[in-house]
Amino acid sequence: MTVLVVGEALVDVVQRPGRDPEPHAGGSPFNVAVGLARLDVPTTLAAQIGPDRYGDGLRWHLADSGVTLDELQPVPERTSTAQATLADDGSASYVFDLTWDPDALPDPSEVRAVHVGSLGTSLEPGASLVAELVHGADALGVPVSYDPNVRLAVEPDPEVWRRVFATIAPHASVIKMSDEDAETLFPGEDPADLARRLAADHGIVAITRGGEGAVIATAGAFATVPPADVRVVDTIGAGDSFMAAMLAWCSTYDWPGASELDDVELTDLAMYAASAAGITCSRPGADPPHTSDLTP
Repeated sequence: MTVLVVGEALVDVVQRPGRDPEPHAGGSPFNVAVGLARLDVPTTLAAQIGPDRYGDGLRWHLADSGVTLDELQPVPERTSTAQATLADDGSASYVFDLTWDPDALPDPSEVRAVHVGSLGTSLEPGASLVAELVHGADALGVPVSYDPNVRLAVEPDPEVWRRVFATIAPHASVIKMSDEDAETLFPGEDPADLARRLAADHGIVAITRGGEGAVIATAGAFATVPPADVRVVDTIGAGDSFMAAMLAWCSTYDWPGASELDDVELTDLAMYAASAAGITCSRPGADPPHTSDLTP
């Protein structure tokens, strides 16, 4: 059965210092879907994509990576975009032009797991449908994963993102966020302490910390992992690759409950995810690895 990923698909128009703009396929759910499929997990992306050259590029990219596309109605007039400006350290800031107003979402009873996150969970009117999907999946016992992937450039009010987290997180058994997300959602709280606290109620919780690696916790286990040792080209899509690799690992082990993982297994999970994120950082744009890239 397929893993269903729901949310925005867009084109990152990347502006690097001293270069012409470069379009790259993107959007957090889109990147997670591509990352999952490249790690040999059957994956379906439910998204809205326009009838334009950017949309054609996204469709080709999904097909090339092995993702099944469920094109949501109505079809937008144009494909969503994000203008991404890179700093000298490879970090990116974004300006968005996007649409998220699907009429309906797929039935969660027909999938193995559901992943949601970012703008798909926060931008109305589609966000309300995503919340209903998550609630329905949880009620059916379908595993749900969630990456808040806060984008204040689209929704500048942190309280909106906190309300979204409070709506989605109670139904998620796997949660990943960046330390920047954590600072918006839970200002001033130490990432390690936050991961442990959230994991008491939410299964597996990982918080990525850029150049400081990541922390990951369950109610009974905890691990800290360093970042992968790579030359960073940019960080676009790194967190999404981390998320996709976490889910691929869970899929390989038949979606283990958090109580089943010890410190060693949790470290193995986080190292696998960090390796995937590191490979993505070594490439321009969101270009997640294939299984062969992560196999010694």
